[in-house]
Amino acid sequence: MNRRGRDLEAWINAVLRNDLPDLHSFVTGLRRDQDAVTAGLTLPYSSGPVEGHVNRTKMLKRQMYGRANPDLLRKRLLLAD
Repeated sequence: MNRRGRDLEAWINAVLRNDLPDLHSFVTGLRRDQDAVTAGLTLPYSSGPVEGHVNRTKMLKRQMYGRANPDLLRKRLLLAD
């Protein structure tokens, strides 16, 4: 995969130079934590697998809300694939 985090600053400057008002608030948010955004666009690491587990856990919790006690929820989380 071709990661190009180093091009972020040039893209931000192009957005501001071309006066694209729809993207100004987005660029402001990027600038707030630009180091983290650049790292996310550059480094090969991903939190995708963790997010998948969190999503599965929340889905099971929603399905069982009001139907079972915490012990059964724990067993279901441990046995779910």
